[in-house]
Amino acid sequence: MKKALLLAVATLACAAPAFADLALATSKNCMSCHAVDRKVLGPSFKDVAAKYKDDKGAVDMLATKIIKGGAGVWGPVPMPANNQVSEADAKKLAAWVLSTK
Repeated sequence: MKKALLLAVATLACAAPAFADLALATSKNCMSCHAVDRKVLGPSFKDVAAKYKDDKGAVDMLATKIIKGGAGVWGPVPMPANNQVSEADAKKLAAWVLSTK
């Protein structure tokens, strides 16, 4: 019984940040151009996670791209700057995107 309860608590603790970060991505309009598991205008978050899975500096690099925008990595459609996203939120979003394997 204790093991089952601990497993349930651990599962909820791990799942809660994923929902919170999906909510953050939605609130910052990320979901207008991206989806977790399919290409929209930009790549899916799972594709981004796969591309940068071994890159130790990916969180900082992606956070910068979230704020400043970027072009050329995923094709001809540029990612616009998102100046309304704070550095802390950009890093939280980047870390979450990289966890969507």
